[in-house]
Amino acid sequence: MFPLGILDLGRQRYGETLDLQRSLAKQRVSGALDHDVLLLVEHPTVVTLGRGTKASSLPLSAAQLEARGMEVYEVERGGDATVHEPGQLVGYPILDLHRHRQDLHWYLRQLEAVLIEALTAFDIPAERNPGLTGVWTGGRKIASIGIHVKQWVTLHGFALNVINELKGFDWVVPCGISGVIMTSVAREAGRSTDQLQLWNETKDAVIGAMGRQFDLAPTRDPELWTTPPQNPPLRQ
Repeated sequence: MFPLGILDLGRQRYGETLDLQRSLAKQRVSGALDHDVLLLVEHPTVVTLGRGTKASSLPLSAAQLEARGMEVYEVERGGDATVHEPGQLVGYPILDLHRHRQDLHWYLRQLEAVLIEALTAFDIPAERNPGLTGVWTGGRKIASIGIHVKQWVTLHGFALNVINELKGFDWVVPCGISGVIMTSVAREAGRSTDQLQLWNETKDAVIGAMGRQFDLAPTRDPELWTTPPQNPPLRQ
């Protein structure tokens, strides 16, 4: 079984993490990085625009959002507009699909399977929504997925709402789905008072599911790992 290096970045701005994942993806393509990696991070509020972003997904233009102090990034991932905000667990797998399966649809379904499995730890009945990408529960969307693949190496990934207040989604039409209701692990599990514990449990559940679904051995990568700050996740 191949290793999966886990790098918990703690709290980091989107642009810094974007630079890091692009760098790691280049190293994975070249062979300088000889194993798969999962970046886990929590971002301050930021709007990201995928290649499929529709004008109707932005009630306010990117320029208007920036004028209000909101960071906005146009990126190479697939999908529409979304928001990252404090209390949301974001995962960026840097995987060489030559070692797995060279099939983008398979990869998307595997990421959904990771999140669906992770949510069983909290007795949340998660599922796919036919024709849409992401993870849902009771008709509410709990996780978003948007990827990019270059030379069969992946970047970008998933965003799982854990303890975030979901206010950031008021700025966009999430994933371009009109009328979508966003939810979180805390809301669905009825756990509003033990947020730090829930945050850590969710990370552990996602890491474990990632290993099982991709047949990898998660490890605190000695080449990449640094101890994350021992403080609670960001909240607005």
